[in-house]
Amino acid sequence: METAKAPGVSAASVVALRLFDVAYAIDLDRARTLGAARMATVPRRPGAGRRVKPSVSFEVPPLMLALGTVELAVDGGSCRGNVSARLYDFGVAAISIAVPGDGLTWEDYVRLVDAVDQATSPEAATDMWRGLRRALLALVGPALRRPGTSALEEDYLLAIVDRFDEPMTSEALWRRLDLAPLLSGERRPLAVTAREDLLRQRFSFYADDTVVLTRERAFIHEPAGDSGAADILEVANAQLLELRYYNALLNDELPRMYDLVAQTRRTLYVLAPHRLANLARKLYALVAEVTELTEKVDNTLEVTEDAYLARIYTAALELMRVPAIGTAVDCKLAIIRDTYAALYDEASASRAGLLETTIVVLIVVEIVLVLAR
Repeated sequence: METAKAPGVSAASVVALRLFDVAYAIDLDRARTLGAARMATVPRRPGAGRRVKPSVSFEVPPLMLALGTVELAVDGGSCRGNVSARLYDFGVAAISIAVPGDGLTWEDYVRLVDAVDQATSPEAATDMWRGLRRALLALVGPALRRPGTSALEEDYLLAIVDRFDEPMTSEALWRRLDLAPLLSGERRPLAVTAREDLLRQRFSFYADDTVVLTRERAFIHEPAGDSGAADILEVANAQLLELRYYNALLNDELPRMYDLVAQTRRTLYVLAPHRLANLARKLYALVAEVTELTEKVDNTLEVTEDAYLARIYTAALELMRVPAIGTAVDCKLAIIRDTYAALYDEASASRAGLLETTIVVLIVVEIVLVLAR
């Protein structure tokens, strides 16, 4: 809780993220050509470019495009937010709305965070987000490979404070600011255990930077420059979205697979090897596709020589249950692989049995013809 007067916020923003699965993959070179006019005016994240040594690298760097501005209804009034989008090669589009929060008291900044969250929530802004998605896809549509119609989405809120109106160390920040209302969105005081759980994932590297993570929001204070924490949280949400998509896909595919196996085994004996082999090939193609995409998602981001960012990244993945969903996807893939192997063996055995039967029949026919002569 606050034990001294809270400092004012000199330079800050609130960033609402919404991520969509839009395609199997995105040709970023083609998208870069299609969106060339939008790239020059992309707003940079607060503090970007001031850090001398990059600590985050992408296997395939995402493409960032500007989408203009939107008006948000907040606290009975309105505010303007800058809209940008990041396209990832594995088929995810991350759209963000950044609302400036400069020159506010701490209490007003917390209210702004809650107001932006409410104004961009699925209940209040579904049409707005869908409109932004349509505008983005209209711009880069030809670059999409196998466009999708998935209804799955992920959202996240970043409260980014570049500077307070006085220098603030991490120790002073924890002593003078109560981050629980900002991170929880709750106005009523939280229980001690709830506060401890909410503020457990907190990180500092320098004496004056602070990052606190929760499942739905994060607070970032990095006066020395952008370390990459915001990028890490966006990528973690993108990984979560893709794994949720493939987990749902496999949940639908497993019962269908069992039905197809049962139907195939009821076919005529002479047709069974061909049907079993076809089904095995389909299952193998599914396993190959999901494995390729999940590996691409897992290898999207590389945290280089920075244990601090690595800890934030690991904590974000754990909070979002990405490893648990990844394990579920791996288990379902293992079931399909085992089914593929069993079908392949069964098809081979059926072919061998059919060949043996054919040989026996030919021998019998030859014997009958000899006896008939």
